[in-house]
Amino acid sequence: MSDTYYEFGTAAERWDRAQFFFDSKEYGTAVRILRGLVAEHPEQTAQRLLLARAYYHSAQLSRAETELLAILERDPVEHYARLMLGRTLERLGRKDEAAPHLRLAAAMAGELPDA
Repeated sequence: MSDTYYEFGTAAERWDRAQFFFDSKEYGTAVRILRGLVAEHPEQTAQRLLLARAYYHSAQLSRAETELLAILERDPVEHYARLMLGRTLERLGRKDEAAPHLRLAAAMAGELPDA
């Protein structure tokens, strides 16, 4: 698909637009905007995390996994990325790989394991 007005404007304008489309459950449009933002600013955790969430909600699970791993490589204690990675791996049918991420996310949140 060709560029639309969604991809134009300042980074702040595109970020606001991406959040609007995500909140409106228009995940594909949010992805189109966020891919550009992440390419321009790969160190920005918030943009990459929202991109991962948009991929997750649009069932692009392998892409969500890739983004989440990139976040966790830079920031291994990013709690929400850890939780999302666990859930993404579960949806991919990789429960054994998901379990340690989910346990670690729970520990980071201060949740105690069931006795």
